[in-house]
Amino acid sequence: MAATTTTTQPDELDIDTELVERLVAERFPEWAGLAVTAVDSAGTDNAMFRLGDDLVVRLPRVPFASGQVEKEQRWLPLLAPHLPLDVPVPVGRAEGGAEFPWPWSVYRWLDGADAFDEPLTDLAHAAVELGRFGAALRAVDASGGPASFRGGPVTAWEDGSLPGAVRDLGADGTVDAELASAAWETVLALPQWDREPVWIHGDLLPGNLLGRDGRLSAVIDFGGLGVGDPACDTMPAWTLLTAETRPLFREAARVDDATWARGRGWALCWGLVTEHYYRGKNPVLASVAHRTWSEALPEFVA
Repeated sequence: MAATTTTTQPDELDIDTELVERLVAERFPEWAGLAVTAVDSAGTDNAMFRLGDDLVVRLPRVPFASGQVEKEQRWLPLLAPHLPLDVPVPVGRAEGGAEFPWPWSVYRWLDGADAFDEPLTDLAHAAVELGRFGAALRAVDASGGPASFRGGPVTAWEDGSLPGAVRDLGADGTVDAELASAAWETVLALPQWDREPVWIHGDLLPGNLLGRDGRLSAVIDFGGLGVGDPACDTMPAWTLLTAETRPLFREAARVDDATWARGRGWALCWGLVTEHYYRGKNPVLASVAHRTWSEALPEFVA
């Protein structure tokens, strides 16, 4: 995977181990003697550094990610007891200062390899556990929860970068643009979420799932946490799972037909736009995106 210091967005900060060592020593002197090691990741919003054996430092890399710190500090300790998989729970928080402008967090380290670097081998188990995870998250009282950046209607892609992505990917033969456009018209016609917003993770990509011995064990990176339409949290059906294991996930997730269909729309649109943007910049995200829309698109014509 790409190292955490690789920049792919404007306004990113360069964050290295020496900076993190100084920040930890200043804010948490009790941990100052612990080794600091960069954690390789294809993530684009935050940098991660292992601190000793049991801790991890998470720092925003871009301005828009700085607000994730307060959100995760407030809500993860409340949500974690209700969830069937391990999630990060913060054990320390630091405010911005002279050397680093934004707040940052320290979490307990969760053992495991992410599901991109080391693909899960027991996908049936992952399907059921991820479905149960989403159902449990939605069941928690969402009063006062912040809006998730992926909690709005899937149709919002119409006014964004989807048309250009379809045009460019079609022009170079990556996707059948006519087929993709027809699938998108189907998405536009779907009934939208008309109930109260519910909790969603918002970013259940393989890189944010940890496994041990081939089995799913934890969900990380709650930067997209918030409330809204739960359709985006069905995307693992196409980012990770197979045609054989998707039904297991759908049954465990307990979502209605319209939400499932909107989730397929999310997979199509997120996949096309993300591959278009990150190819040549972030090969990990681009490959996950390609796999996602490639799994979703045939289902529109099945």
